[in-house]
Parts: sequence; C-alpha cells; structure tokens
Amino acid sequence: RIESNLVMFVLFAQVSDPVQHSEGMNKYTSYRVDVRPPAVNPAEQPQDVMLNNSAFSAVLRRYSDFLWLYERLHSEKAGAVVPPLPEKQPVGRFSPVFVEDRRRNLEIFLRRVAVHPELSDAKCLDNFLRADDMTFQVAKNAKGEIILASSTMNMAISPKKENSFKRWFAEAKTSISGDLVRSPDDDLFEEIQRYVHGLDTQMRNVSSQATGLVRKGKEIANGLFEFGLAFNLLGQSEADALGDALSKMGETSDRLSVLSADHAEKEMSQFEEPLQDYIKTIHAVKLALQRRHEKRLSYSTCLAEVESKQSALAKLRATPGQDAKAYSVEMSLRRAHEASHVAQEDFAAVSQRVLREVDRFKREKAEDMRRTVLDYINLQVEYNKKVEEIWATLIPQLERVQLDSNSNAMMPPSQPPPQPPAAAPVPMQPNQQMPPNQNMLQSQQIYTTANGTTFAPAPMSDQIPPPFAAPVDPSMLSVQYRTPPPMQGL
Repeated sequence: RIESNLVMFVLFAQVSDPVQHSEGMNKYTSYRVDVRPPAVNPAEQPQDVMLNNSAFSAVLRRYSDFLWLYERLHSEKAGAVVPPLPEKQPVGRFSPVFVEDRRRNLEIFLRRVAVHPELSDAKCLDNFLRADDMTFQVAKNAKGEIILASSTMNMAISPKKENSFKRWFAEAKTSISGDLVRSPDDDLFEEIQRYVHGLDTQMRNVSSQATGLVRKGKEIANGLFEFGLAFNLLGQSEADALGDALSKMGETSDRLSVLSADHAEKEMSQFEEPLQDYIKTIHAVKLALQRRHEKRLSYSTCLAEVESKQSALAKLRATPGQDAKAYSVEMSLRRAHEASHVAQEDFAAVSQRVLREVDRFKREKAEDMRRTVLDYINLQVEYNKKVEEIWATLIPQLERVQLDSNSNAMMPPSQPPPQPPAAAPVPMQPNQQMPPNQNMLQSQQIYTTANGTTFAPAPMSDQIPPPFAAPVDPSMLSVQYRTPPPMQGL
C-alpha cells in the first residue's frame, strides 16, 4: 500500500531553499519540499519502502500551492481538524525575516498534516508531495472534481453553474426556514459548540495577557538599559570609591538589560506563540463543526427536494393526460432519492469524523497545555535565578565602600598577607648542651703569645665597649693588649 498510504511511513518532511522568482509583474517565492522515510533501523523498515524510489520525493512548491492543499483537505476530509496555515501578508513578504518565518511555519503545517490520523491518506497530499509540475497544475485546475492517483486521472463531470445556483438557493431556503434534519447526536454537538466557544474566549484572554507580559518584559529591558546609563554617568561625576561603586551599578543594570531582552524573546517564542497557535487550532475545530453543519444543511435540502418532487408526482398522477410529465418527475425523484442517500451517508461520516477529532483535540490539548505551562514556569525560575546571581555579585562591592573623617567615600586599606606562625621553641632536655652559635664560631680567632701560649679572645661584640662607657686605663689591660714600647737605639 505504498501508493495509497505513502505517508504512513513518511514522517519527515522538510521545506527549505526559498528562492524568489519574477515572471513579468508577478513575483513569488518557491520552496523545496523534500519527503523521505524516517531514519529507522533498516532491519525494522519494510523492504518495499526501502527499495521503492517513490518513497523519496523533492518538488518545488509556492505558497499558493500550500493554500490549495489546505483547501482541498477541507473538501476531501470534511470534518477533520486541518492544521492552521500561515496567513497571507501583502506587504513585506519578500523580506528575509518574513521568508524564513513563513518557511518554518509551512514546514510545521506539512509535518502536522503528514502525521494527522485523518489526513495522512488524502489524495491531495499525495499529489502535493509527489506530482510533477504538469500533473500538479492539472490537479489544481480541476476545481475539486479531479482526483489523481499516481499517473492516472479519474475525471468526474462537474455540475453546471445553474444546478449549483439552484442547490445554493435551496440550501439557503432550508437554512432560513430552520427545517434541518435531526440526529441523535445533535445535543452532543451543541455541547461541543458551547465548549469550543468558551474555550476560544478564555484562550484569547490568556493570549492577550501573555502578549502584555512580553511587551512589559521588553519595556523592562529598555528601562534597565536607561537605568544603567544614568548610573554610569553618575559614577563618572564621582572621583572617589563611591563613583567606582556607582559605575559597577550601571554595568550590572546593563547585564540585566541584556538578560531581560533575551528572556522576553524566549517568552514570546515559548509561551506567547504557542498560545496563538493554539487559538488557531481552536478555530480549525470551529471550521470542522461548520463543515458538519454544511453537510447537515445539504442533507436537509435533499430531503426537502424529495418531498417536493413526491408532492409534484402525486399531483401529476392525479391529473389525466400528464403521464409524460409524471414519468419525467418520477425519474427526477429517483435521482433525488439517490442524492439524499449519498448526502445522508456523507453527513453521518462527517459527524463521526468530527467526534473523533474533537476527542483527539481534547486529549492533545491537555498535554500541550501542561507542557506549555511547565516550560513557562521553568523559564521564569531560570531567569529569576540569574537575576539574583547578578544582583548578589554587586552587594559585596557596595558594602566595602566606607566614609573617612571628611565624609569622603573610600575603600578600606588592603590587609597585609598573613604571616606563617613562628615555630615553637624546642624544650631543652636534661644534660643537653646548647649548640654553639655559628656566627660566634666564625668570628673567633686563635692567638699565640711570645712564650708559645695560645688563647682565644672573646667575641668582638664583647670587646667593644658601648659609646657611653668610661675610657679604660691602659695599665688595667692585660699584657697581650698593651701597646709595645718603642725600640731604643734604632
């Protein structure tokens, strides 16, 4: 079932390489759409998918082609919740920022459709992903009446404009009169409509408040920048330690300004944009309910047409000579019965599809909202921790600023580095002699007298009297310190 259910295995779709084209006055941007099977273990992947080249495709599509796919999905799979498509923008649609943003949103749209349980097997999706340019243009120009499968085409005859106008007029008449067919699920669908309407109102309120928070976050970032600039100028006017501390305050505000701006961008991408996307999904649910109402209106119109033809046929049969007209009306009545039978089956199928989609929407809503709120809380916790750390680094710098006797700001003198503690003296053991002083041993000298006696004089510090001591009489000195008398007869 590769041909009909290709997207069962294709979970990776990429939109890339936007290129601008100009054809006379017409200018547009094309995107490369690549589709390939998921990167799984080759042993687990079906062999026919691995060997089939049709599982891989690369085509060029423009925004109008994505819009065609979006509209055809609503037609082929009426009642399905079709993922939202990025909106048109008549101004600035060729700027690099807008082109990249549209490319990203188109890729998200295509991936959501590829994994959608109700849309993944749509023929229009198969044509969009694999058809060549000529085949794809034929499919687009078919006005919804040509369904392509591979290279073959099954063409259905489009109804005439007159019949389309008559059907529109009949449906409008039925809608105005309010004679709609009743079904057992009408009460359930009315409850769903009330639920979706209330959810849309509340989500728009939350989204509006989130947008206000993001805007205030950006204003806080700008305010911190101006605040830091003012403190920098104030610090330059002070030449003492207080000026340095004020400049530090300005630098801290600048850091907080950058942090707040980055935080506001994260809030917008991780909280505001998901909420806006969720509102678009709610609108898609409303469109699915609207498709069910349209099918109900068509079925009611078919029933009203059957009743009208039955009444006309009864009158013709009661009138003599109207056999030919009666036969014509009878054939028309048969066709009306067939049309009403088809409309009934279509209405029942769309109703069941809407119920499945609403049930899936509620399940996914709970998980999406839980994840979005948790991401927002973690984002706030991380941001406030960083803010606290930045402010905490500034407190010690301001606390070191002191005032002198003249009320001038000054920094406390730097403390000298601590000296290592002195070693404790070793206690003397009994019968232990003091070690000799090396300096004293080096300064001692050995003298020899005239009779051969040797002696060691006391250290010089002991020989030299202090400056305030009285002069010593030479006769009191020892013999070896006396000045020798002058030699006579020389």
